[in-house]
Amino acid sequence: MKLALLAWVPAVVCVAAAVADETPRETDDEAQIRKAIESYVTAYNAADAKALAALWSPEAVYTNPETGEQVEGRQAIEEQFAAIFEAAPGATLQVRTESIRFVSPNVAVEQGIAIFREADSDPDESGYSAVYVRRDCQWLLDRVTEESLPVVISNYEHLKALEWMIGTWLDQDDQVQVATTCQWTKNKNFIIRFFTVSVRDRIESSGMQIVGWDPAAKQIRSWVFDSDGGFGQGAWSKQGDAWYIASTGTLADGRASSATNIITPVDDNTFTWQSINRQAGGELLPNVDEVVVVRQESAE
Repeated sequence: MKLALLAWVPAVVCVAAAVADETPRETDDEAQIRKAIESYVTAYNAADAKALAALWSPEAVYTNPETGEQVEGRQAIEEQFAAIFEAAPGATLQVRTESIRFVSPNVAVEQGIAIFREADSDPDESGYSAVYVRRDCQWLLDRVTEESLPVVISNYEHLKALEWMIGTWLDQDDQVQVATTCQWTKNKNFIIRFFTVSVRDRIESSGMQIVGWDPAAKQIRSWVFDSDGGFGQGAWSKQGDAWYIASTGTLADGRASSATNIITPVDDNTFTWQSINRQAGGELLPNVDEVVVVRQESAE
């Protein structure tokens, strides 16, 4: 009888600890789950099917994400992973845990990103949700659900030739100052340029320009909006080191406008800008002579 009672001591201690606190000891439990995750990755990268299976609960069900086949129980899971390791020798796993949420004192859900890499292959990423159960004071895997991550489309390859523009720039003389800040949007699909024109320390106008890739025209295009109510668009082309922007627009008073703006990088911290072939309301306007624009140091 004493031996039977002693066999129950660890379980009683574990339950007592959970009952003592009205809420789960989430800090300690989360640390244990994170340690289990590390052990899982270590076992996977060592192709140790037995050690990997030991991290699953006795009644766990594993679903092979490639075949959809389900296996139940540690022995079957061990055999499944042994077959996986034999079919893909040298495969490695990385995981990025994004959250651990406690559903109850004895059940937790981990969500994250799994990164698989086979020899001589590009990494394959998938999102996963893993259910853990507490058994005999140990957190064990019970179910894992995987799903493919959405493909993020980026036009960075088409816009990277303009990456030098990112930053803050200034051109000025004794009376007028034009300050510009360029930054990427998410996924580097667009560059946003914010600008202000100040005369004797007073902002006269400001605006925003969006530069992006037009997949239909197969060309870099831009759209600009100013604080006076004017707007326009431009088509970009490169000639030598210079970028030519053929711009058309509508002024705040309704007149049509057009111009060809030329941007020429000089070095990492300098470019020149000029505007030619300018028209407004059908009337020719003087060209704007080339001005030098200088990068400003970051405030950080």
